[in-house]
Amino acid sequence: MKAIVIESFGGPEVLKLQIRPDPTIASDEILIDVKASGINRPDIFQRKGNYPAPAGVAEDIPGLEVAGEIIEIGDDVSLFKKGDKVCALVAGGGYADRVAVKEGQCLPIPENIDYVEAASLPETVFTVWSNVFQRGQLKSGENILVHGGSSGIGITTIQLAKALGSKVFTTVGSDEKATACKEIGAEIVVNYKTQDFKEVLKTEKIDVVLDMIGGEYFNKNIDLLAEEGRLVYINAMQGNKVELNIGKMMIKRLHITGSTLRSRDYDFKKALAKDIELHVWPLLIAGKFKPIVYKKFAPSDIEEAHKLMESSNHIGKIVIDWTM
Repeated sequence: MKAIVIESFGGPEVLKLQIRPDPTIASDEILIDVKASGINRPDIFQRKGNYPAPAGVAEDIPGLEVAGEIIEIGDDVSLFKKGDKVCALVAGGGYADRVAVKEGQCLPIPENIDYVEAASLPETVFTVWSNVFQRGQLKSGENILVHGGSSGIGITTIQLAKALGSKVFTTVGSDEKATACKEIGAEIVVNYKTQDFKEVLKTEKIDVVLDMIGGEYFNKNIDLLAEEGRLVYINAMQGNKVELNIGKMMIKRLHITGSTLRSRDYDFKKALAKDIELHVWPLLIAGKFKPIVYKKFAPSDIEEAHKLMESSNHIGKIVIDWTM
C-alpha cells in the first residue's frame, strides 16, 4: 500500500510517501480501499511528537478518518459486505490507501456524498456528537457557544446544533470566516482578533460551551454560562492550567467536563457510531447537514496540506484524495 509516514518528528517536511505492506485484518475487521483521508489537527500534534498513537496502532502513519470501498471482510463481520462504500473512524494509520478497521467504527456513505466529503466526516462528527449532544446534553431551544467556528469541529457543531433546534454563537479569526459561519447557521459570530467575545455575548443565555482553546478563555466561558450550564473541553491549545472560582461554579451549578476520543475503547466507539447513524445520518441524507471541504490534496502534496492546516486560513476540512 501507499502510506504517508512520519520519518522523524518535526515540521511538514518530515511527512514522506512510502510503500508499506498491506494491513491484515482480524475476524471483526474490514479492509478498506481508501479513496480519501481526512486531515485533522491531532495529526499535526502527532507529527511533532506530542500525540503518540495508542498501543497496537501504526506509530508513524497518522490519520484518524478515511472513506473508501470494502475489499475484504473478516469472518465475524456482519454489518457490511465487500463492495460497500464506507467512511470510518480510525485510531491511526489513516494516511494510507489501505486501512483495516473494526466494523463497528464504520458508517455507510450516503448516496448524496462523495468519497472526499465522506472522509471529512468521522473524526468531527464522532467528536461533536459525543461532546456536544451526549456529554454536553445540548437540547432543542438551548444556546451553544463553540470556539473556532470555521474549523472542522466548528462547522459541524454549527450545522448540527442549528438543525436540531439550538441557537449557535461562535468565535473566528477573520471577517471572511465570520461570513462563512453565518451562512451555515451561526446566529452571532465574534472576530476574536477585533472583539472580546465575553463582552459581545454577555447579554445572551449560553447553556453549553464547546472549547478547544483553554487558557484565558476558561474564565470567560465560566462567566458567560447560564445556570446549569455545561463547559466541555476537547483540547486546550492556549494552555491546560487555569484558575477556577469554585464559588462561582457552585452558585451557577455548572458542569465542567471534557474528553478525548482516540483512546476510547471499541465498545464506546461502536455505540457512538450507532447513535450517529440514528440521529445524524438522516440529517446528512436530507441535506440539513453538509460536509464542507475547503481543499483536497494529492498524497504527494501532503507537506502543503499540513502547512495549510497549521496556518488556520482554511474554512472547513482539508482532505487527501488518493485518486489524484
